Amino acid sequence: MNTHDAAAAPAPAARELDAEFEHSPVPADSRKSLWTVSAVWFGFPMILTNAVPGGVVVAMLGFWRGLAAIAAANLVMLLYVGILSHRAGSTGESFSLQATRTFGRAGYVIASAFLATVVVGWFAFNTGATGATLHQAFGWHERLVAVLAGLGFIALTYLGIRALSWLGAVAAPLFLLAGGVALVIVARNQGLGDVLSYDGVGGDASLTFGAAVSMMMATFADSGTMTADFTRWSKNGRQAVLATVSAFPVASVVAQVTGGLVVAAGAVAAPATGGGDFLPILTGEHSGILNVLAAVFVFVNLGSVCSHCLYNGALGWSHLTGRRMRTTTVVLGVIGTVAALAGVWNHFLDWLVILSVFVPPLGGVLIADQFLARGGRGAMDSRPTAAVRPTAFGAWAVGAGAAAIAHWWAPQLSDAVTGLVVAVAAYAVLERVLPRPSAAT
Repeated sequence: MNTHDAAAAPAPAARELDAEFEHSPVPADSRKSLWTVSAVWFGFPMILTNAVPGGVVVAMLGFWRGLAAIAAANLVMLLYVGILSHRAGSTGESFSLQATRTFGRAGYVIASAFLATVVVGWFAFNTGATGATLHQAFGWHERLVAVLAGLGFIALTYLGIRALSWLGAVAAPLFLLAGGVALVIVARNQGLGDVLSYDGVGGDASLTFGAAVSMMMATFADSGTMTADFTRWSKNGRQAVLATVSAFPVASVVAQVTGGLVVAAGAVAAPATGGGDFLPILTGEHSGILNVLAAVFVFVNLGSVCSHCLYNGALGWSHLTGRRMRTTTVVLGVIGTVAALAGVWNHFLDWLVILSVFVPPLGGVLIADQFLARGGRGAMDSRPTAAVRPTAFGAWAVGAGAAAIAHWWAPQLSDAVTGLVVAVAAYAVLERVLPRPSAAT
């Protein structure tokens, strides 16, 4: 692994592009404004694929219980992502550098490779969804659209963090416009008078409240855990937290509640499976202007989540392999596009289950180590970095095990929250019981 910042001396072909600091903390003179970092996060969760699970939860729980699950999930995400973001803004460290401190010089490879691969899966899912969505709406060639979309998303990511802020500044207002128009059409055709009394379609035992919270968290558990890749650009920890607030709860709640509203209004044919997908409301034979809006919305909206996920994955794998972020972006983008063509996006719900079990405990270990470790944050910064930190892996395993137990045998609980809390507690206990590894081990 390279220990220097390869991006500090860019290749001639990329000399005009900003350095991405793949291998070192972002220096103070390269930090971005609060507006720029907030735009990066704000435009990420306010997406159609976040409205879908919001609609599913409302469909299965009813309007008020669905909103309560959305609120609970976003509160947890605010605390979870906010804590990790504060650390990133204070140090300028990426997720990989944070993970190195917690899991060790060699141990971090497992944690970083796991999440960096998972987010490439999200890139593949949303790239495939772009082709499928536009095929269903307009009859366009699904695979060709997916390929062209994938290439476009790769190009956006290649430009780096500044391009993500530009995209977020466009994607979020476009979602508000498209979602607002959809709600106006729903109000005109179906009416919104019965929304508050909507009881759902799933019955009492179809989806527990805890499982609904997990579903909401799982949509951004991976990139939320890797928030440092974005918020390391903040000028300080406080601004990093403020940037996080723009995503959780603000942008995320807007997307999920919009999906819930169209479901509760009866505007979705199969809400238990289709959730809050409001795109069909905008399209039709006699909706020329709305069709254009819908097509642009899909490309920009799903392009936002794809580019953010690909950026997470490329930054992680570039640090793992010692390569440049932009080179890794192209390689992973091609792999993700091929995976999209193979239909990986069809396994959405299974994907959420995996994420809710394994990802929050990993984040819990990071939080426990950075804020609750023996001696506090100062001691963590000054301690030698071990090759492998067994306490971190032990706590991750215990947390994931608890989440799996909750998922299969205690569905009334949230497996994501259970895994997160248990991992924090397990790390605190293991740090006190087991001896510290030396820097040479």
